Amino acid sequence: MPGKEAQGWVASLLPDGQHAAMAEPTPPWYDDLPASLAEAWALLVRGAADRKHPFHTPAVATIGADGGPHVRTVVLRGASPPARRLRFHTDARSAKATELRARPRIAVHAYDPGGKIQLRLAGTATLHTNDDVANAAWKATKPLSRACYRVATAPGSHASDPVAALAEIGDGDEAGRAAFIAVTVTVVRMEWLYLAAAGHRRALFDWSSGSLRANWLVP
Repeated sequence: MPGKEAQGWVASLLPDGQHAAMAEPTPPWYDDLPASLAEAWALLVRGAADRKHPFHTPAVATIGADGGPHVRTVVLRGASPPARRLRFHTDARSAKATELRARPRIAVHAYDPGGKIQLRLAGTATLHTNDDVANAAWKATKPLSRACYRVATAPGSHASDPVAALAEIGDGDEAGRAAFIAVTVTVVRMEWLYLAAAGHRRALFDWSSGSLRANWLVP
């Protein structure tokens, strides 16, 4: 086995891609479908708990009244692997809520540039207003976040100036509760992509038939 100095000399003679592949060890889930799925959910759980993690702010796409896709960033508030469920919050008066009431199909996209992992998820959204899910989510919501729901007019409405746009309906802690919605997404399809110098890995996990079907895809 050559020493570190000899290994470095050999690596320096290789093309850049091969050099990077030698220097980058593959993770334990690299060629393992079940382990890749477990890692995907672990990252989503971490994203919901850690506001500094890239998965904390995924993008969601809904179907607008015009039939086209509408994309925006949300804050991931919860992730449950056993239930295949994600949770974020929104305003009951928002276009997003209106679109999901009409068409509950939703897509979610998350990317971690450091980990070089992308997730594309498709599922069905459920809007919770006065049930246990919404009540528990509201109870856990911090005062600063609650203030967003006290705004007097619907998100996206025209305003005469920036200050008027923030006019509130009241200053009590519960003033915005009626406008608060917890949205849960039941994932029916997940596409996993890991970018690696040794070779990318892409996989599809599909529950649309009632049971999990998993297979590798061409990256």
